[in-house]
Amino acid sequence: MSRLRIIFMGTPEFAVESLRALIKDNRNIVGVITTPDKQAGRGRKISQSAVKEFALKENLNILQPVNLKDPVFLKELNDLKADLQIVVAFRMLPKEVWAMPTFGTFNLHASLLPQYRGAAPINWAIINGESKTGISTFFINENIDTGAILLQKEVPISNSCTAGELHDVLMKVGSELVIDTVELINMKNYKVQEQPTTYPKPAPKLNKENCKIDWTATLDSIYNQIRGLSPYPCAWSFLNNKDETIEIKIYKASKITESHSLEAGRIVFSKKEIKVAVDNGYINILDLKLPGKRKMDAKSLLNGYTFDENAKLM
Repeated sequence: MSRLRIIFMGTPEFAVESLRALIKDNRNIVGVITTPDKQAGRGRKISQSAVKEFALKENLNILQPVNLKDPVFLKELNDLKADLQIVVAFRMLPKEVWAMPTFGTFNLHASLLPQYRGAAPINWAIINGESKTGISTFFINENIDTGAILLQKEVPISNSCTAGELHDVLMKVGSELVIDTVELINMKNYKVQEQPTTYPKPAPKLNKENCKIDWTATLDSIYNQIRGLSPYPCAWSFLNNKDETIEIKIYKASKITESHSLEAGRIVFSKKEIKVAVDNGYINILDLKLPGKRKMDAKSLLNGYTFDENAKLM
């Protein structure tokens, strides 16, 4: 097996699995590019990316540029004489970087492209109620997630799967696809598939607004939104209770199809259960978090918190 000189670029735990697979497969990793260290938490301690922590343990050469167009960094990158660059959950690269290696730069993306191009493909696949998604490798070009596809692998989504669970499945499947892609490029035995210029389902960045629950939406769409945002960044809602309005996070729920005449968002509770009335049924809240409190299940919350008869989620 010829020894392609590979540079790996990534930041979170999702990327670590692919880097680990490359090391295990005895690939020649000549450099690892990741984000600079930063201060985090109340103590402002220095925090390293998951990729850096792993790369340090493997004694890999690490670069942490602030500016990817910095001439000093570009020279350091060029001096590594990479044949191939692999990007997994990093950031948008300038052409000076992605066009540098002889065999180009490929990216691992957590969807079946061209569907769900964008920052949050795992979340949006579940939020939209998909029964399947997948993983893709593609050559990077000038635009985000639009390059020619190398390989894809389909993955089913169960109707109870959360974003966190799907993340872990795709992380493993993705690491295997990275190895397969490297081997195809190494053997010069691949054909690419150009992506269409249009696509119907984007995966935009998650924010405060699109994580808020609309209780007038359908039972299925609310249920899918909760599991598609769990455990992070988490679906949220305003709770109006006893003349007080607070923000709550909902991590886990089940759905109950049942006819009723209650207005959307009305809370129905017992000693063990918190249900929210929606169109054609109820959202049964299983795990949630109130401001200043730890995450807890509904029964634990009800041991020390009471709802009045007019309590409502808004």
